Amino acid sequence: MEIIIKTPYVSLTFIMNREQTLRHRIKLLTWLFIIGLAVSGATAIPLLGEVNWLTKFLSVQNGSSEISHWLLRVREALAQTQSQQPFLFYGTDWLAFGHFIIALVFVGALRDPVRNRWLFDFGLIACVLVIPFALVFGGLRGIPFWWRLIDCSFGVFGAIPLWFCRKWAIELER
Repeated sequence: MEIIIKTPYVSLTFIMNREQTLRHRIKLLTWLFIIGLAVSGATAIPLLGEVNWLTKFLSVQNGSSEISHWLLRVREALAQTQSQQPFLFYGTDWLAFGHFIIALVFVGALRDPVRNRWLFDFGLIACVLVIPFALVFGGLRGIPFWWRLIDCSFGVFGAIPLWFCRKWAIELER
C-alpha cells in the first residue's frame, strides 16, 4: 500500500507492506476498543448528572412513553440515593475503575499483538458474556428489556474490532 501525503512544504510517500498494514489496523482498532472501554467506564461516575442531561436532551417532561417513564424513575432513584445514601455510588466508581484497568491491559496488545493475541480472545469472551449477564441480571433487577438490549450492544460492538484484531494477529503470526 502506498500512502502519499502532500503539503505545501513537504511531499512524503510511504510504502507499507502487508505486515505494516495489518499492524497499523490492529493498533487503530485496539485504540478504538481502549477508548471505548475508558469512555464507558467514565460514564459510570457522574450518573445523576448524565441522567439529568439525558432527560433535558430528550425533553422528557412526564412519563408519557416507556422510555420517558424509565428515565424519570431512574433520575428520581439516583437523586434520592445521592441525598440519602451517597456511599452506594462507590460501587459505580469501582465499576469505572474496572473499565479503566481492563483498557490498560490492552496496551499489551498495542505493543505486541502477536505475542499478546490472547488479549483479543479474552476481550471476545468478555464481550460474549456481556449478553447473558445483561439479560439475566437485568431481568432480575427489573431493568426494561429494551435497556438490556442497549447493554448487550456493548458486547456486540466491542467484539467487532476485537474479532478483526484477532484475525489479523493470526495472519501476522503466520
